Amino acid sequence: MALSRARLASSTLFRSLLHRPSQFLSTSANESAAFKTAASGDFSSMMNQMFTMDLSSQIGSCMPLAMMRIGTQIHNIEIRPGQGGKLVRAAGTSAKILTEPSRSTRYCEIKLPSGVKKLIDTRCRATVGMVSNPEHGKRKLRKAGQSRWLGRRPVVRGVAMNPVDHPHGGGEGRSKSSGSHGRGSRTPWGKPTKGGYKTGPLKKRK
Repeated sequence: MALSRARLASSTLFRSLLHRPSQFLSTSANESAAFKTAASGDFSSMMNQMFTMDLSSQIGSCMPLAMMRIGTQIHNIEIRPGQGGKLVRAAGTSAKILTEPSRSTRYCEIKLPSGVKKLIDTRCRATVGMVSNPEHGKRKLRKAGQSRWLGRRPVVRGVAMNPVDHPHGGGEGRSKSSGSHGRGSRTPWGKPTKGGYKTGPLKKRK
């Protein structure tokens, strides 16, 4: 980073010498003083521009959310400071900052690719930009073996099994009501899956 800044500074000074030689080429003491003043002024203005450069515009930079601006596209977001990236890591995905993050505010609102809005601690780090390979979801698998190369095993329906293998197995035709567990859709371990069965903690009634 420092080497690139030094190269930028030298190239800017060289261009100013080429475009305005009459201002810098002189023999008198007054003109030499003017040359030093102009050169130092150009260098200081250039350094100010470099230091005030918006870091959030650099794609691939990793920094806390407090250093970013509203509307920035980010990915690989931490949930807790120092934990490591947990959110928005799939191919071609990105999230968007909805509220202006700053060090004075504790949380900032982020819109995830699913459309869900989530409050994230501004001390959490994220990477600017979008994850590469956006065409990953459009790829077609040519044969069943290619799916096995990716580590995906076949999925067999419960109604196609025997009663010893699945609660939906057995019976005549495509029937789920056979055997001792014939009371609607169930998991391979006998837990109800559909029909409004509550699996999470019950909410308090108002």
